[in-house]
Amino acid sequence: MLNRRQLRIKVMQAIFAFQKQEKAEIKELESFLNQSMTQTYVLFLYMVQLLVEVHKLAEDRVVKGTQRHLATDSDLNPARNFIDNKILTRLRNSQVLVDALKNRKLKPWHLHAKYVENLYNQIVESKLYVVYMSEPDKSLKADLKFLTQLYTDIIAPSDELLDYLEDENITWTDDYPLVNSAMIMFLRKVKPGKDITLPELIKDEDDVKFTMDLFRKTVLNSEELLKRIEGKTPNWEQDRIAQIDLVLIMMAQCEFLNFNSIPVKVSLNEYLEISKDYSTPKSSYFINGILDSLAKEFDKEGILHKSGRGLM
Repeated sequence: MLNRRQLRIKVMQAIFAFQKQEKAEIKELESFLNQSMTQTYVLFLYMVQLLVEVHKLAEDRVVKGTQRHLATDSDLNPARNFIDNKILTRLRNSQVLVDALKNRKLKPWHLHAKYVENLYNQIVESKLYVVYMSEPDKSLKADLKFLTQLYTDIIAPSDELLDYLEDENITWTDDYPLVNSAMIMFLRKVKPGKDITLPELIKDEDDVKFTMDLFRKTVLNSEELLKRIEGKTPNWEQDRIAQIDLVLIMMAQCEFLNFNSIPVKVSLNEYLEISKDYSTPKSSYFINGILDSLAKEFDKEGILHKSGRGLM
């Protein structure tokens, strides 16, 4: 689920927090970093369970409709496309999901049912839902098409939902787009009659090592990394450079010098892309100039040790 760009972002956030806290201990921030990664997975479980809770509410509404004293024909014979949706039904009956929540002692939406109800009302009032409920095609393909469009058009863009999640955990604002993409890929893999497989937080143990090494080596060598920037910014005093830009430049330097298997161009491009989302509009041009100059300097000094083809 977490790719290396997302891991770099989490390292950036931890280093930024470290610099803002005068008495912060590196182990304390390592714990923050680990927790930040874990919380991304928790958000994913929240979003999966949200679909389950909406499905439960839909079925409850149908049952209550049939029990009305003056039930109408539509109450007694409701369209069942939504509650019979094969993917939602499979999610609701998934022991794997139940165990994942239980193991983490999570009860998403248990005390915040109003968000589930508001979302459900928004869904049933949508044209997408109305069309789907009258759809004669009951295939898995039709169910998946509806569910992915529902998630993309109604659930993911919900401002109320995002505000709630941000209040629950501030780091979830950054994780939200990633988790939403992971949700769409996950839903496409859910099949009736097959065990549900939840995605892994991090696919490769090397990525965990990369994350922690990048954090430690950047923090522990921060003075040296900052010193190398001096003289590379003739029109800018260091205290006038955006703090995020300084963090990204230090991290990129750290990758240049300490991660021999990562090409310079890969590191450079990754940090330029991150700067576009997290810093000023002109930051990418500024960072590109500094890092290009530093890479050439490191190469000239013979301290740039990249192994393998195409690593410069």
